[in-house]
Amino acid sequence: MSLSFLKDRAFLREMLTIALPISFQQLINASLNMIDVIMVGQLGETSIAALGLSNQVFFVFILLLFGLTSGMAIFTAQFWGKHEIEPIRKVLGMSVLTASLIALFFMLAATLAPRFVLGLYTNDPEVIGIGASYLRIVGFSYIPIAVATAYIAVLRSIQLVKLTVIATISALVFKTILGYSLIFGVGGFPALGVEGAAIGTASGWTLELVLLLILVYAGRTPLAANPLTFFTFDLPFFGRVLKTTLPALANEMFWSLGITTYNAIYARIGTESIAAINVNATIEELAFVVFMGLGNACAVMVGNRIGAGKREEAYQTVKRVTALSLLLAWLVGFSVIALRGLVVGLYDLSPGGEQNVRMLMLVMGLVLWIRIFNFITFIGGMRAGGDTRFALFMELFSIWLIGVPAAYIGAFVLKLPVYWVYLMVIAEEIVKGFVSAWRIYSRRWIHNLVNE
Repeated sequence: MSLSFLKDRAFLREMLTIALPISFQQLINASLNMIDVIMVGQLGETSIAALGLSNQVFFVFILLLFGLTSGMAIFTAQFWGKHEIEPIRKVLGMSVLTASLIALFFMLAATLAPRFVLGLYTNDPEVIGIGASYLRIVGFSYIPIAVATAYIAVLRSIQLVKLTVIATISALVFKTILGYSLIFGVGGFPALGVEGAAIGTASGWTLELVLLLILVYAGRTPLAANPLTFFTFDLPFFGRVLKTTLPALANEMFWSLGITTYNAIYARIGTESIAAINVNATIEELAFVVFMGLGNACAVMVGNRIGAGKREEAYQTVKRVTALSLLLAWLVGFSVIALRGLVVGLYDLSPGGEQNVRMLMLVMGLVLWIRIFNFITFIGGMRAGGDTRFALFMELFSIWLIGVPAAYIGAFVLKLPVYWVYLMVIAEEIVKGFVSAWRIYSRRWIHNLVNE
């Protein structure tokens, strides 16, 4: 694919204006999450495993929120392309309402039945005990997280990314400093271990919402209106939005359940294996930083163009961002492979755990480009174009008919090491890549929702 579009300064300026702040935000997020794991890692492999499995609950929760809010942001991006503000506020109200209902369910599960939830992933009583103490505290921050996620999705779709960056980074820095103080008992604080990490996390996410609301209203943004007016939408409009959003929500639900099923399988291989998977996940999050920015920028640009009636420009935008992302994916992948020795030295791991991390990072570095291709075409193309039902069926097929059976066979039939099981799971990404390429080329994913 030609990279001649790199000479198109207007295109690059628009893309980077959206992508760079989001990538920077993700970099800080991933870096501080890695620091959290390193800090908890000083308490031993069991604590790493407990934190990692506890965060699987948050992982499912945040992906459901992402599916919901990104599905609704399809409309706000297209309305922004039409220069219509009032419908954007109403979609925000829908997003806040439905996201809060999801958050309420997860909050009750995390605070009232944490041992049952963690028992779905592991049968190690020590891991369950440590993880339950973490979940009981963090669960109280789920509703603030839901409301903040709804605002962030809409602010990104109308190209007010800087506000989200300021709020999120401030909250992350606060969370890390407070967590460090409470984990190790620094500065007069009690040494609470994993519970200290939970208090820092819950406090940080609550602060994020407070800062977002202050910035939205102090900056007199298009969302700075009477919040009660956000909920004056009519049911037919709500139904239109849900028709597109619910497949995206279901998509993330089944995908996140698939990923947590993978992690449950890894955990059954052994505590050493799931600890290595959690270490690798923090590196994977760092590796995805730049692509999160590019994928979200692509989605916003595509949505704006479709709303303005520019179908071919939307298609060319996906092609351009995909080409650039693949080039960067190879560079990042080789960097991951080269830095394996340095990463292993940051954690207190057993010799077997170190070997697992080295091999997991090798596999991740080699296949990163496939996953990036799917991410850009999926989030930046199909979902941004409102093609949520096709995306749902594709995700269900690839994970549940290919990925999960492959993981099960590798772990329990062939009894392979965790890194070979991790490699077998990549088969679903390969199949998904072929389907995604065909769908994008067909242009059938482009739906002008706000003019239908």
